[in-house]
Amino acid sequence: MSKKVSVIVATYNQDKFIGRCLRSLLHQTMPRKDYEIIVINDASTDNTSFALDLFKDPVDSLIKIINNEKNKGLPGSLNRGIQLSQANYIVRVDSDDFVNTNFINFLYIYLEENKDIDAVSCDYLVLDDNEVVLERKNSLKDPIACGIMFRRAHLLNIGLYDEKFKCNEEKELRYRFLEKYKINRLEIPLYRYRRHDSNLTNNKKLMEIYDKELIYKHGKKQNKDIL
Repeated sequence: MSKKVSVIVATYNQDKFIGRCLRSLLHQTMPRKDYEIIVINDASTDNTSFALDLFKDPVDSLIKIINNEKNKGLPGSLNRGIQLSQANYIVRVDSDDFVNTNFINFLYIYLEENKDIDAVSCDYLVLDDNEVVLERKNSLKDPIACGIMFRRAHLLNIGLYDEKFKCNEEKELRYRFLEKYKINRLEIPLYRYRRHDSNLTNNKKLMEIYDKELIYKHGKKQNKDIL
């Protein structure tokens, strides 16, 4: 592997926030030569493509932009990014969120220094649209899809994301991951989770549909700690 860490950013119609996200990932304490940012533009119909063009640099290839010709959905886009990654460690960042400057480095060091640890999640701050901090969250008690660094081999071993889950894809992946592995917690709020009206988690009807799909696939009893 030519890189230490691959950051996967799947985006769809996030022209308002993608710039903030990528700037935070470009300004990390980990040396640029050691990580890559893979952005999958899932056939956005707004100005996301234009926003991404602003980050294209023929010399600095830190950001790799992959354009889906047709909308694949979030899990399909994430899988494409993971498959194209060139690192032993994978971390996902949503395109409407951003991170602390130590985000990549601290998670990487934790896994490098603890070879028996399968994955590590950091705590996160919940922000409003104006980036005002609303609260701090424990990443194990209130898990989200992002801010978790995985060993790439483990993700491949469990089969990556189930592309049928257009919502709750992270819960379904987490269930299968925890059957074989463990996620540890780094008690530092390195991730910034933006709460706004267009969050997919605000679509209660869609969430209910895929909550049922999750129970159908894995059983209600087994999912009591995930749902």
